[in-house]
Amino acid sequence: MLAIDTSHPVLVTGATGYVAGWIIARLLESGLTVHAAVRNPSDNTRLAHLDKLAASSSGTIRYFKADLLSEGSYDEAMAGCRIVFHTASPFTLDVRDPQTQLIDPALRGTQNILDSVERSVTVERLVLTSSCAAIYGDNRDLKQTANGVFTEDDWNTTSSLQHQPYFYSKTLAERAAWKAAERQSRWKLVVLNPSLVIGPGLNPHATSESFNVIRQFGDGRMRFGAPDLGLGVVDVRDVAEAHLRAAFLPEASGRHIISGYNTSLPALAQTLLPRYAAYPIPRRTLPTWLVWLAAPLTDRSITRRFVRNNVGLPWIVDNSKSQRALGLRYRPLRESMHEMFAQLIASGQLPKH
Repeated sequence: MLAIDTSHPVLVTGATGYVAGWIIARLLESGLTVHAAVRNPSDNTRLAHLDKLAASSSGTIRYFKADLLSEGSYDEAMAGCRIVFHTASPFTLDVRDPQTQLIDPALRGTQNILDSVERSVTVERLVLTSSCAAIYGDNRDLKQTANGVFTEDDWNTTSSLQHQPYFYSKTLAERAAWKAAERQSRWKLVVLNPSLVIGPGLNPHATSESFNVIRQFGDGRMRFGAPDLGLGVVDVRDVAEAHLRAAFLPEASGRHIISGYNTSLPALAQTLLPRYAAYPIPRRTLPTWLVWLAAPLTDRSITRRFVRNNVGLPWIVDNSKSQRALGLRYRPLRESMHEMFAQLIASGQLPKH
């Protein structure tokens, strides 16, 4: 049983986010007071699912206005907290201005959190939601690893503002956090590096790229087939559990790859066919040459460089540290996919068949 200290509040940044919602659910059911940092504490529509969680749990939630790009805006929310969960960071691949839409919120936002932690007299541990994107830039990078598998020792060195800017933003933010942590000894940094997060959201209309990916399996955009894109996936509830263990296990330290399965887009689609065969689920794998030729014409966020460096190439990580050090046990892949797809249908994001 995980021993959770409920005597002090905890701060969760980006509280309305997909992953943050499940973290808050676990914290509230454990009896904690959660300081939820949000852009607009008066936006009842975006906070309704969190209010519902608090009403049915033994914990308490308090909202604080904060903005990633506003210096000092997290100080009030952080007051009295021993644990800070920094989850706030944009996750979108279709951007027109990567510096403004991705780099600034990720890097400056993390720096603002770090500055607030430095000013705090109570914070003892910062749990940072990083990403496997800070470990690799393209599937092709797997060839440069020591043993043909990505581990916590690997860092993304191939992404840039021009290529894979989301991956670049996560790398810059995590490196800034480690740099700050190494300059002092008062507080401890523990980092989680999830792969693509899937599974049902507490808010079914969460703005996460994960929902865009899975929606494409059912809305017809992949009816002719799926590209052979290797990737990792993990259930959002397992990611939330990892955050609690990173926060409250005294021995937790360093980086942790949080990924349940090494898989691919065609393999993910296959998990849905037994139950959702009436939908235009992709049933075949597109030839890589066709993806290279057509993808940039249909989706401007996909470049030919991306196709060349990722499609048709495997993605393999070693998740053993998360199981050994945090005691994680990952949910079945089919369960996560079915529940997420069912929620997309129930919420009207996919038609009923």
